Amino acid sequence: MSSTAAEPGRPVTTRPAPDSGDEVLERAGYQPELRRSLRFFSMFAIAFSIISITTGIFLNYGFGLSYWGPASIWTWPIVGVGNMAIALVVAELGTRIPLAGYAYQWSARLVNPTYGWFVGFAGLLYMAVGGGAIMLGVASPLLLSEFNVDNPSPQLVLTVAIILMLLPVVINIISIQVAARVNNVAVFTEIIGTVLFGVLLLILWGVHAKPTKYGAGILFNTTSVNHNPTWYAFALAGLLGAFTLVGFELAADMSEDAVNPVRSVPRGVLWAVGVSAVLGMIALIGFTIAIPDLKTVESAPLPLLAIAGYWLPTWLVKVFVAFVVFSMFAILVVGSGAQARLVYSMARDNMLPFSGSLRKINVRSQTPIVALLVFGVIDLAVMFYGYKQPSSFGTLVGATAIIPYIIYFLITVAYAAKRRTTDSLPGAFNLGRWAWPVIIFVLAYTVLIMLVLALTAPFHGADKVIGYGVVLAALWYFGGLLWRLKKGTAGVKPVEDLTGPSRD
Repeated sequence: MSSTAAEPGRPVTTRPAPDSGDEVLERAGYQPELRRSLRFFSMFAIAFSIISITTGIFLNYGFGLSYWGPASIWTWPIVGVGNMAIALVVAELGTRIPLAGYAYQWSARLVNPTYGWFVGFAGLLYMAVGGGAIMLGVASPLLLSEFNVDNPSPQLVLTVAIILMLLPVVINIISIQVAARVNNVAVFTEIIGTVLFGVLLLILWGVHAKPTKYGAGILFNTTSVNHNPTWYAFALAGLLGAFTLVGFELAADMSEDAVNPVRSVPRGVLWAVGVSAVLGMIALIGFTIAIPDLKTVESAPLPLLAIAGYWLPTWLVKVFVAFVVFSMFAILVVGSGAQARLVYSMARDNMLPFSGSLRKINVRSQTPIVALLVFGVIDLAVMFYGYKQPSSFGTLVGATAIIPYIIYFLITVAYAAKRRTTDSLPGAFNLGRWAWPVIIFVLAYTVLIMLVLALTAPFHGADKVIGYGVVLAALWYFGGLLWRLKKGTAGVKPVEDLTGPSRD
């Protein structure tokens, strides 16, 4: 903490250190309520765990195979470059407006509270859909397989998924430090559960531990189950990376829990995206080159398990699955905490129904317990909706894929509108002269991804989720929030207010 100069006889006024984040918090009109305990590695772990190359590859590897064969893995680096550009925008905004509620706060302050409401609601919808997609689609069946339940009933899968959804809420209620420890461990389980096993399979293939009918040329094989025009198949295969390399912005949502957020947030975001893109590609090459029989693998419910089962003993496959399940569980731990921060941030600005209750922070644990509990129930309801659909994959995974890109697009539009204003805010990361090329690229790239994920047939169920979300957001906006905004009892100050001097 630094002190301002004082006249003799006058008390010294202390101000937060410029890089602590509390100075911006003060200018925004808030008092610090969350405990600043997360340092760089924890911020990196949050972004890396929520990206979860393990989950993304397990959930979508088979989808890529079915549309563009083994060559689908080469869509991964293309998406990696595009999403790194998005991460640059997130890094700069995160260092200049280090407030909980990331997408809502940035959009509301850069444009207006109405715009911020719809962007913030999209963020809530994304987090509500994502956890259910992962638990119902993969984690629950995998966990049951660990206990030799290989053909579980849908009801059993749903029951286990519900339990897996509730545990992260409990962990976050205890404290953010406990949640951070889970995510710190998840960094290593991600690497072991995907990369190490991918490299192991590559080595076994290289030393001809078992016979295979393919050489390295399988990496470029486009033989697939579904037969579509090349451009269509290639676009859908891109879901492998488009679904996976997202969520890194949730590190910015934890800014008010971070120590020195103007440095730890951008570094955590950029390192997480870069490391995930590189390690994920290594793992994909290892798994793909080790395919023993393409037709068998493409028809398997979980192709990666079919590949691993051919090369590895049963006990080692079970170890592999254990790492995968823990990595998926860690996504929910960080996702639940980030979702609660977004709810808390919107509620303290009176933007949500029952804001008075949702913004309450428990004095002992310094966590938003009411927000955690309420949205834990909402998340379960969304998962149950997906469970009742003909294709829970297309409905939940499709929605989880497209919503982040909608948010990225809307954030970047807001960022473009006030780029010069944000330049006057202190920050540790600056795009400088590269800002506008990055902005233009991100806008074009996110529009392309949204079109692919909205117009193609497999994701029409996801379009309904988006439509329902828009209707719900509009109902509350016109049914209650607009009145609050007109009265001045809700909303935020414009970004220009953050550039002024701190209040003494």
